[in-house]
Amino acid sequence: MDKIKLEIVGLSYSQTQSGAYALVLSEVDGNRRLPIIIGGFEAQAIAIELEKMIPTRPLTHDLFKNFASTFSINIKEVVIYKLAEGIFYSKLVCEKEGDIVEIDARTSDAIAIGVRFECPVYTSESILSSAGILLDQEALEEEGLIAEALEEEPKTTLETISIEDLENQLNQAIDDEDYELASKIRDEIQRRKA
Repeated sequence: MDKIKLEIVGLSYSQTQSGAYALVLSEVDGNRRLPIIIGGFEAQAIAIELEKMIPTRPLTHDLFKNFASTFSINIKEVVIYKLAEGIFYSKLVCEKEGDIVEIDARTSDAIAIGVRFECPVYTSESILSSAGILLDQEALEEEGLIAEALEEEPKTTLETISIEDLENQLNQAIDDEDYELASKIRDEIQRRKA
């Protein structure tokens, strides 16, 4: 697998899923972003480490780091290696005394642990192609509004909107940095084109 390096560019509260957050990863050498919906606890664990805050007692991910460090286990990298039915699959690549072991993990947990070890996050071209959102400068500059139907009528769903309007809304959602909505619109476009 050719690995593509990602970096965390943000966490935002989910407007549609109570208690959920969108973790946004960005391609280091490109202009695609990968939004991943995660739980509140994992979002908090990631944010605390990114902000270099020190909790009064170790969180679960801090405990994992302390445990691993005590036994000379280092996390070398996080790899998001599979996307199936909207679920991202990840693994921690660990090293102890020259031996490499891969451990399966939920993506949110893998990244929460990875930031504590300051290790890189990678994915594949196929995952970025299917789930990534392309940030095209022209698309960002294009004027476009999210369909009034979505704003005014909560019962209106993406299924009732034309592909052309969906593409305009996708560009607007990216422009507004609403990656959760952009992810849903992208999924609907891909579903129709399949």
